[in-house]
Amino acid sequence: MKIVKALLPLSLLLLSGCVVGPDYQAPNAALPAKFSQGGHAEASDVTLTPWWEAFRDKKLNSLVAQGLGENLDVQQSIERIMEARANVIIAGAGGLPQISASGSGSIAGQDGSYPRNSSGRSHSETKTIGGGGDASWLVDLFGQYRRAKESANASLDAAYADVNVARLAYLSDLTTSYIQARYNQEALALQQKSLASRRETLKLTNDIKAAGAASSLDVVQAEGLVNSTLAELPGYQTGFNQAANHIATLLGLPATSVTAGLIKGSSQPSPRYNTKIGVPADLVRNRPDIRKAERLLAAATASIGVAEAQLYPSLSLSGTIDGSRIVASAASGGLSSWSFGPSLNLPIFNGGRLKANVDVAKSGAQQQYLAWKQTVLNAVEEVENSLVALRNNYQTVAALRKVVDSYEQALGLARESYKGGATSLLDVLDAERSLASSRISLASGIRDLANNYVTLNVALGGGGAIEAAGQ
Repeated sequence: MKIVKALLPLSLLLLSGCVVGPDYQAPNAALPAKFSQGGHAEASDVTLTPWWEAFRDKKLNSLVAQGLGENLDVQQSIERIMEARANVIIAGAGGLPQISASGSGSIAGQDGSYPRNSSGRSHSETKTIGGGGDASWLVDLFGQYRRAKESANASLDAAYADVNVARLAYLSDLTTSYIQARYNQEALALQQKSLASRRETLKLTNDIKAAGAASSLDVVQAEGLVNSTLAELPGYQTGFNQAANHIATLLGLPATSVTAGLIKGSSQPSPRYNTKIGVPADLVRNRPDIRKAERLLAAATASIGVAEAQLYPSLSLSGTIDGSRIVASAASGGLSSWSFGPSLNLPIFNGGRLKANVDVAKSGAQQQYLAWKQTVLNAVEEVENSLVALRNNYQTVAALRKVVDSYEQALGLARESYKGGATSLLDVLDAERSLASSRISLASGIRDLANNYVTLNVALGGGGAIEAAGQ
């Protein structure tokens, strides 16, 4: 009964305990009502949108699906969730009662020759069995452990968001690497086509020279153009192999593991521009890096309360129970003891360390707020830049297609005129160079268009929450 009376005031004190430190409030950023190239309508949740399917490329779709479960960066981020979950348990354990128990046993004896018993030997033996328990509870008067658990939970949320950050990075890297591989294949095929055309021109020049209408200089110039084309081919082959090797690494496989599956070329990926842009405020909801930064800000804010709680007194309740049983040859008996009581710790002088810890926590929270704000502004910039680039890419590709058509006609006319002796070989060689250059420029334009489409969707947070099948 006396123990109950002693605990009652302490229980009331516990119930009335306060939580120091600032309560977290989600930050706000002043964002424009719309993007410069968009409308005022909000977009739906794009985090589950498989935007890469707009390329209509089955091989790309299969690579994306394979890598979502095998990419090592994504797997590492998932493991960080496990770590964060354990930290939540650790943070909350400090505010709970701690109980431990112990036990021991021993046996002791003594042999001698005096005094003698009936057998001629003297013998005594003692058995001791003991056990005990300890209990302690650091009363969370000022919310130190509540704030610590709040910080750990926010860090756990940040770890979940970090998985989606890793997925977006994987999707961006894989699709752009695939686009680069297909570009090099296309450029290689175009240069081989140009090589065949230039060899045809060289044969025509040799024929005209045999007829006495062309000079050795004409032949040498035609040969030079053939050799310059041959010199460009290995670079595109190297570019393809490097892109394929990087794709294998992204899939968690050794380099060259996917090269054979990509050698059978297909057309360059070219998307349909049907992305729903939404408004800048959508980014706060859809971008995982913004959500991660916001959750880290919440964790840093809660850490201020942890530091401030250490400025105030702390109260601990502790008790012990010990018991033992002794069995001897002459007699036996038991002994037990117990103790219980509170202890109060007052931080009086610590050289300003505890106050400095609060300042450190406040500065950390302010830094995290600035990081969150910078992440939001960077996200808006990325969307704006990709929107402008994508719009201009469509115009560039359309114009380059017309350029290629024009130079194809020009080459045909120049070759016919050269056969008839109306023009020089230089006109044919110039037309071939212009056509080859325009074809490569068109392939580069299509690659840039696809890359900016990827950049736009990643900047919007598209597909970041899509998990691998069975994950």
